[in-house]
Amino acid sequence: MRLLELRNVSKSYGDTLAVGPVSFALEEGEFLSLLGPSGCGKTTTLRCIAGLERPTEGEILLDGRPITDSPPHLREIGLVFQNYALFPHLTVFENVAFGLRLRHRPPAEIAERVEGCMRLVDMLGLEVRYPGQLSGGQQQRVALARSLALQPRILLLDEPLSNLDFKLRLQMRGELKRLQERLHKATIYVTHDQGEALALSDRIVILCHGRVEQVGTPREIYEAPRTPFVADFIGASNLVKARIGPATSEGTLGVWVAGVCLKSTDKLPPSTQPGGEVMVLLRPHRISILHQGEALPITDNVLPATVTDVTFLGEDLQIGCELDGGPTLTANIKAALAETALTVGDRILACISARDVRLLPGDEG
Repeated sequence: MRLLELRNVSKSYGDTLAVGPVSFALEEGEFLSLLGPSGCGKTTTLRCIAGLERPTEGEILLDGRPITDSPPHLREIGLVFQNYALFPHLTVFENVAFGLRLRHRPPAEIAERVEGCMRLVDMLGLEVRYPGQLSGGQQQRVALARSLALQPRILLLDEPLSNLDFKLRLQMRGELKRLQERLHKATIYVTHDQGEALALSDRIVILCHGRVEQVGTPREIYEAPRTPFVADFIGASNLVKARIGPATSEGTLGVWVAGVCLKSTDKLPPSTQPGGEVMVLLRPHRISILHQGEALPITDNVLPATVTDVTFLGEDLQIGCELDGGPTLTANIKAALAETALTVGDRILACISARDVRLLPGDEG
């Protein structure tokens, strides 16, 4: 069931179009991420949903009724800001209770709701502290508790983990996921971190220059990107220009990348004909590396290449390999499986399955 829907929402500041037109829906209990680079319109879209900005055009609906002109406090929507926006002169208890006091809720109800929310975020016992006496992770939990205390239908999170260090960010990411699963509360999460979006989301909305590039599950976004931008933004990638050749006798397509022909089982992008240009996506971890002379695997594309660089990444080795007559690709292999050391100048074979040669529209614009 659609809980929230954006229909052709745009937001302009003077002559500058910041967002739009944007259309997508949020389902009951769903965790939806708005993902994209800085300046793509994620936070502006979130502020329009919260009622802090009014769209220039378009409509926002909650349960099928328009809320585009409704003030923020009547939208049943809670917002956690990127910098948490806690009041430094108020205790943790008073910060969490702030919205309830504005709504003139009875003291007994306020005490009960604050206690319940503090328990949810594992902060019981810290009610008398001030924000300045808390760690970054604790402040983030207080901000989340303050929003949950109002019992919103929808929770909006604007990059709430960006101010935390790497290990704490991973910890809080897991806690946030478990909390959302327990509450089953519809959530829209703004982030530029693809790892966060992939780990947390039921679905992801990819934004670029204020427009929706693709909407799908994390697996759909990663495995079947529809545009070169999505392919490049989500996960490590090799993106190279190519030209479509004729079908092969095995029923695959021949795709010419410079002087190299790759076999692909992918479908042609819309409006692309044989002989037309496409972008080829090759994920680095889908490229196998063999020393020349090793037994060949059963695969579709076995391409002679030369190692141009080797980077140790802990569990992985990142290998730069220049194909004979073609481009330089990046391959990621497990360091523990590299039985023989690879060095710059080594002759190797890059092995790629035809199903891992993905075809995308050639026009990146």
